[in-house]
Amino acid sequence: MSQDDHEGDHHGGATRRDFLYCSTAAAGAVTAAAAVWPLIDQMNPSADVLALSSIEVDISGIQPGTQFTAKWRGKPVFIRRRTAKEIEEARAVPLSDLKDQSAENQNLPGADAEDKNRALDPDGEWLVMIGVCTHLGCVPLGNGAGDFGGWFCPCHGSHYDTAGRVRKGPAPDNLHIPQATFVSDTVIKLG
Repeated sequence: MSQDDHEGDHHGGATRRDFLYCSTAAAGAVTAAAAVWPLIDQMNPSADVLALSSIEVDISGIQPGTQFTAKWRGKPVFIRRRTAKEIEEARAVPLSDLKDQSAENQNLPGADAEDKNRALDPDGEWLVMIGVCTHLGCVPLGNGAGDFGGWFCPCHGSHYDTAGRVRKGPAPDNLHIPQATFVSDTVIKLG
């Protein structure tokens, strides 16, 4: 070691050895990142998965009081065209009567479970929900099933009202509402 290198160690200055350590560490970090990137990148969803991330559903054939079940992201989605009576019943329920007071609506994060915050349209005619019981993932029976005229999960006894809100049984949450919008008067886009 030369006299200058030795003096640099004692006076806190940078030495050639420090430079080599830093350069080697930087080169190692770049090499490691280049080696790991393909492993991380391959975890991104494939093109076929991305294509299924949103679908359009034709609702022109759904009559008031009936329900259509679409399959989206591997789950059933209930699309119900409610009658005036069903809307009236759902809107008459006070929040204090509800087990889950959150709308569980991806279109309105943080909204309460009032019927107007669960319906897709302002009139409350269209209700779109993921058809999976929030207790253990069963598929509830619809078309007025259960004690509250909405949906009933026979596996463990959860009852949902005409707005898909849990009213009785072990389910902790209301039926979840996916991201959904009207593309036209007869088409709903999920996702």
